[in-house]
Amino acid sequence: MLRKTLPYLPLALFALAVLARVLPGPRTIDDAFITFRYARNILEGHGFVYNIGQPVLGTTTPLFTLLLVLLALPFGGANADFPQLAVAVSAIADGLTAVLLFTVGRKFGSPAAGFASGLVWAIAPFSVTFAIGGLETSVYVLLLVGTLWAYLHARVPLAAGLAAAAILTRPDAVLLVGPLLVWHALHSQPNFLQAGFWRQNAKAMLIFLLPLLAWAAWAWLYFGSPLAQSVAAKGNAYRPEALGVLSNFVNHFATPFLEHLTFGAAWLRVGLWLYPFLFIAGAWAVLKQHRAAWPFVFFPWLHFIAFSIGNPLIFRWYLTPPLPFYILFIAMGAHTLAIRLTAHFKAAGNRLARAFATLLILLPLLSTLRGWTLQPVQPPTRPAPHMAWIELELLYAQAAEILLPTIHSSAKPVTVAAADVGVLGYQLHDARILDLVGLNSKETLPYYPLDAKYYGDFLYAIPPDLVMHQLPDFVVILEIYGRTGVLLDPRFLATYRLVHSIPTQIYGTDGLVIYERADR
Repeated sequence: MLRKTLPYLPLALFALAVLARVLPGPRTIDDAFITFRYARNILEGHGFVYNIGQPVLGTTTPLFTLLLVLLALPFGGANADFPQLAVAVSAIADGLTAVLLFTVGRKFGSPAAGFASGLVWAIAPFSVTFAIGGLETSVYVLLLVGTLWAYLHARVPLAAGLAAAAILTRPDAVLLVGPLLVWHALHSQPNFLQAGFWRQNAKAMLIFLLPLLAWAAWAWLYFGSPLAQSVAAKGNAYRPEALGVLSNFVNHFATPFLEHLTFGAAWLRVGLWLYPFLFIAGAWAVLKQHRAAWPFVFFPWLHFIAFSIGNPLIFRWYLTPPLPFYILFIAMGAHTLAIRLTAHFKAAGNRLARAFATLLILLPLLSTLRGWTLQPVQPPTRPAPHMAWIELELLYAQAAEILLPTIHSSAKPVTVAAADVGVLGYQLHDARILDLVGLNSKETLPYYPLDAKYYGDFLYAIPPDLVMHQLPDFVVILEIYGRTGVLLDPRFLATYRLVHSIPTQIYGTDGLVIYERADR
């Protein structure tokens, strides 16, 4: 029976992954709109810029930006529906990732583990949410898993190309690519100390280095640095909780299938031991036959350690990239235990094997489905993951509608200051956006780090001097961003007047407020 169905399983996984992303439709996250604005400006001939005439690299995903540009060309160019376009490419990417996980599982000797991993990835909220959210996450994960597939199949030039593309999609890909390069240099035959290594790997090295060096050289000339300004800006502007990332990753690794939604917080104590044990068991079994898998075994833990030490403000999509590798080796661990148990109970071995295969597939699937809702709170009201909430984005869309008539009727360019600039920047395309965090505005950077007194009990605050020195036409912020700082500053209160407040209590704020400069 299994042999008859195996040829159809990849197609089924691909179709399920695509359906699970098309069904909810776009629920675009604020950060994705930043990339969309870059892509639209490129298509309009303004260059790789967020604000026209200001070459600042504020996106960490240049390759995904350029991919959207290419895909938009036959679908309206600058007028393309970028949220829909991003969902389409992400759906295809996640479908291919699910297929590759199944294929790698077969390579490791367990089609059931591969199918279980691909099935979970197809519907996992940590996968679906950021695919329909318009982010680069799905393409990034595909490139990482594709690198695993290519390297295991000894297609080194292909692995090199995918690794380079992964770095250009997200720079933290070096957490996988770095160990892979070291492993290949030390363990390939011949190794890097022998002359034959360089001849044998010349093609792969060129495929890997040329796109990275070309981008670095161009970005250095165009932006002044190949490193995204947004990385430094987030590090300086936000004041995350101590050990906040560590806590998030511990919880994430203890509940890869969202078991806490079924069994409550008590599951954390179980998952914290169970899944690392299964991961190690699976990795040990795989490495006996496939030593080349070592860098990919390291990757989830290296990602965990690097982010925990750096302790940036944790956005949920930072948790996603290790997940397919983590799930795959957990599934392999469960498969290994199943083999040992069925060997021990010889009389009932076949029945036990089928039972374990069924549990391996059904239990994670059913647990993961608890992360979905049939009627989301925010529209559209089609089935979607619970975590795919877009309340903040809808608030800023309302603010953009309020400001659009003024911006369109203004005889001179209008500057709008905001700390969340995705939706506003995309909807207010003709306005100059002053990014108060500094992701896309160089003039913001000197004002951070900010004195702790301005933060109050929140992780972000707006420097009063920044607003008063730049004097934007409008300031659009959540009230909590300025509660103990700019909204109490006498200079600000004398210069700006409140023109609108959109009710909301998100993050404990007292509305999304819109201030206009009084002398306009």
